[in-house]
Amino acid sequence: MAFVSSADLQYKDYKWTAISSNDDPRVTGKPDSTLLNRHEGYEVLHFLNRISKSKEGALKAERMIRNHLPGEVRSHRNVLQWLIDNWAKYH
Repeated sequence: MAFVSSADLQYKDYKWTAISSNDDPRVTGKPDSTLLNRHEGYEVLHFLNRISKSKEGALKAERMIRNHLPGEVRSHRNVLQWLIDNWAKYH
């Protein structure tokens, strides 16, 4: 279920590059090991909808990714784990 659309995202400076067949986050066999490009709107949007249980949670995760996620945390698995570990620290 999609909780957020591109119109819901809080940051309007994402790149919305056309997805090629080898760059589609939905068509990978191992999404957890795939690197998340936090500046690519399609990737962030898909990631947020995949991990979130509510619109509010998706938007909080977006803020955390944009403002607090360390640069060396890049794979879907590691981004998700960082969000879980740091969820209570941010509003």
